[in-house]
Amino acid sequence: MSLPPIFGTARLLDDPELRFAPSGTAVCRVRLAFNSRRKNQETGAWEDADTLFVDGTVFKQEAENVAESLQRGSEVVVYGRLKTEQYTTREGEKRSATKLMIDGIGPSLKFSTAKPVKAARSGGSSDNGQAAGGFGGMDDPWSTSAPAPARSGGGNFDEAPPF
Repeated sequence: MSLPPIFGTARLLDDPELRFAPSGTAVCRVRLAFNSRRKNQETGAWEDADTLFVDGTVFKQEAENVAESLQRGSEVVVYGRLKTEQYTTREGEKRSATKLMIDGIGPSLKFSTAKPVKAARSGGSSDNGQAAGGFGGMDDPWSTSAPAPARSGGGNFDEAPPF
């Protein structure tokens, strides 16, 4: 049985907290608030309804990107899997907490803009055995670091794409 998925729009309650595990793996903790708004039919005003507060965790290169890109108050689109962690307090009481294991997170563009910049890879083991460019040894065709090689068969491929 798999963990229950969650997908939605949330706000960061604090700045992301980036740490590194003893193995060197980046781990970023984000505190999220998912809430729903509804229009009060009597007053016509928008009101906040129920809110779900949850701690989320992101790993590896994405953790570093989140810590560098997002900040407190950012509205984000996030998806992941809910997990219950159990722990014992200092007083010996057993407790549990629901956590979100984040599979993807990024800024919401509903009320803001963003300019994505491809992050430089460190060449660590998180690239699934691919080369640093992420294309199994091929050059990244969308990279802006070097012009694309000239192709035979006519056409000027040195121009910017038409979109």
